[in-house]
Amino acid sequence: MNRLTRRDFLRGITSIGMLAFLAASVPACLRKTERAPEPVLPAVPADSSKQGQEENMASKIALVRTVNRAEGVKQSVALLKSNPVKGKSVVLKPNFNSADVTPGSTHIDTLRALVQTLQGMGAKRITVAERSGPGLPTREVMEKKGIFALAKELDFEVINLEEAKPEDWVHIRPKDSHWKDGFLFPRVYAEAESIVQTCCLKTHQFGGHFTLSMKLAVGMVPRVGQSFMQELHSSPNQRQLIAEINTAFSPDLIVLDGVDAFVNGGPARGTLVQAGVMLAGNDRVAIDAVGVAILRSLGTTPEVSKGRIFQQDQIARAAELGLGVKSADQIQLITGDKESEAYCGQIRDILKQG
Repeated sequence: MNRLTRRDFLRGITSIGMLAFLAASVPACLRKTERAPEPVLPAVPADSSKQGQEENMASKIALVRTVNRAEGVKQSVALLKSNPVKGKSVVLKPNFNSADVTPGSTHIDTLRALVQTLQGMGAKRITVAERSGPGLPTREVMEKKGIFALAKELDFEVINLEEAKPEDWVHIRPKDSHWKDGFLFPRVYAEAESIVQTCCLKTHQFGGHFTLSMKLAVGMVPRVGQSFMQELHSSPNQRQLIAEINTAFSPDLIVLDGVDAFVNGGPARGTLVQAGVMLAGNDRVAIDAVGVAILRSLGTTPEVSKGRIFQQDQIARAAELGLGVKSADQIQLITGDKESEAYCGQIRDILKQG
């Protein structure tokens, strides 16, 4: 081993001192041997970002003031600036619970304009599938409404759900449902590429309170040879059951014909007023909330008028199930003219109040 000279020893001491000085001079953030302190963040729920997104999410509902159904359909759909049906086979659900005059049932002008609009948007194929309520057989209701003639004219298919075979249904059992053992649902809707609905604006005197877009789904559940309608109409949870049917599907487009409305009675006959409005959107909860606000603006039943709109049983249960918006603040009403916008101001105020 070589001996360390005095000169080498002093040189080493000097180098060590210089290194110590330089290390002390390096900023702490650049020293690899030291970990930067962890930032102190405020305590927040784990899913707060998701909740924030949901709270800020808005559903667009187009509103057109009109008494012209054909123009109202075209304008309201155009205001949405979306095309969910292009290149798809569409199954269309109208309101043919009966053959009564609109709003007792879907107006032929509304159906015509909607089919033509969907065809113009590039729908590959259109099928109208429906069953009627108690009273006339579905086929007779459709004949009285002129549906078969219209289907031939515009080249769309008609399916009478009352004549469907056992294999044409699927059994739906929603989780935590008020239904005893779920319900049967049409396979044509369960397997549809795209679903479009058109509903009316009216009250319901037999426990539903109002029949708008969500109540329309009752016509998807079989009546003849089944006990589902007895279960529905005898249940104290009828309005919750209505909302739960809607868990079986998700519509791409809903058009509400509110040119005329029943503010009392319904669903077949009632106190008729001209509301002069057409709505379009894809959120059933939002459509029904706006529909209830319009009924309130016209003067309607105590059942539809009382409480906050989002405390109405159909709407509250649907919002709870995640079928649409959870509050009026999440509804964005869009219009295309001054008259419609002025009317929207009234409806927005009612939505905020209730």
